[in-house]
Amino acid sequence: MQLAKSIMLKSSAVGLKALVSVLFLSPLMGSAQSNSPYSRYGLGDLFPNSNMTTRGMGGISAGYADVISVNFSNPASYSSFYALKEKTSSKLQYGRVILDAGLNLENRTISAPNTPQSFTSSDAYFSYLSVGLPLRRNWGLSFGLRPLSRVSYKINRNERLLDPVTNLPIDSALTVFSGSGGTFLPSIGTGVGFGNFSIGVNAGYLFGTKELNTRRALANDSVHYKASEHSTNYSFGSLFYDAGVQYLVKFKGNRYLRLGASGNWKQTIKGSQDVTRQTFTLGNAGETIQIDSVYKQNDIKGQVIYPSSYTAGFVYNSYETDGRGYLLGVDYTTSKWSEYRFFGQPDQVQDNWKLKAGGQFNPKASTNYFSRITYRLGFSVGQDYIKVDNKLPTFGTSAGLALPIRTSRLAPNQYNAINISLEYLKRGNKDNALKENVFRFSVGFNFTDLWFVKRKYE
Repeated sequence: MQLAKSIMLKSSAVGLKALVSVLFLSPLMGSAQSNSPYSRYGLGDLFPNSNMTTRGMGGISAGYADVISVNFSNPASYSSFYALKEKTSSKLQYGRVILDAGLNLENRTISAPNTPQSFTSSDAYFSYLSVGLPLRRNWGLSFGLRPLSRVSYKINRNERLLDPVTNLPIDSALTVFSGSGGTFLPSIGTGVGFGNFSIGVNAGYLFGTKELNTRRALANDSVHYKASEHSTNYSFGSLFYDAGVQYLVKFKGNRYLRLGASGNWKQTIKGSQDVTRQTFTLGNAGETIQIDSVYKQNDIKGQVIYPSSYTAGFVYNSYETDGRGYLLGVDYTTSKWSEYRFFGQPDQVQDNWKLKAGGQFNPKASTNYFSRITYRLGFSVGQDYIKVDNKLPTFGTSAGLALPIRTSRLAPNQYNAINISLEYLKRGNKDNALKENVFRFSVGFNFTDLWFVKRKYE
């Protein structure tokens, strides 16, 4: 049983040191997908909690709201799903429906301090899909689906086992550590405005899986050993809620400051786990064929304690009637991962924080296409929620563009754009066993049109 515990990497020190030795003593498997040993802990690698519009600005979200994208990070922003249209001397108000979707392409490099060795993997994955609908003035509705985290690693280790008494080599062993899974959140939310103040709430169903597997095979010239497999498969899911508020401060001219705060409280997610300990062999097609079941138990009930998380920030916006304008914003996020429990057990996680800042610029509009592009820039610094041996610092920079798409004369009220962002993310430094550098290219699509406009035919 002690061997099983060491194989499953229960200890933080033993766990990551084993992964580091695996990483640089043998090649990694699964190069067609993301391969991050840090995803072994907590709920895995966390995905960005922002849409493509703000991701190019460092991921700011607390005080952001507009009529052409869905800021699902703060549901209070849903109250802004409307647009003003000038007609003679009066203003007619129409709602604007929004379809907002995104995809990510990612390149990840893992390395250890003071060594030239590294490993690189690439991956493409779905980012989010959101729909925004205006119900009436200052009242909006949104629904969509997005992934929250991912578990993804597969690593081989070749080693020579030593006799504990003589310290002489006895057998060769091949151990394969692998993990997969992730969490997802389909949700629906609404935001309502009362003057300059707005409030919103999202309700969804958070669900996910986490599959941890360790296989070991021993090689001996005179003794034949059966390969062993230790696997634990978790599944969980429950209702999940988050909320937000925003307050608009107007200044002279077309200038305003929007203050915002959002977050979720600690919540309990129901789940179950299946545990298997067995010996096996591989079939002709590479499938696992069980030889003997040492231990097996299914549907063991448990729960996941999802921690509380809060974000506060502001956005300052200034624009002119000729299209010129700029936006600046800052966010501060903190999460209480010390509250996290996974089926009754704490993990190698800690309370973390992140500071984000960014902005965008619009030049004076003209017939030149480049004058209609929105240019964005941002950065972030913080501390990761994973803690193995030492704290894990994070740093990121981002840049983005909003590329408007020409629309048909038959649909003059449409506004469509392609949002592009390029991010560089760094996790870890020389004090950590592993460092990760991630380049992420993200592309989002915004399709919007006025909602329930009465047509006139002449």
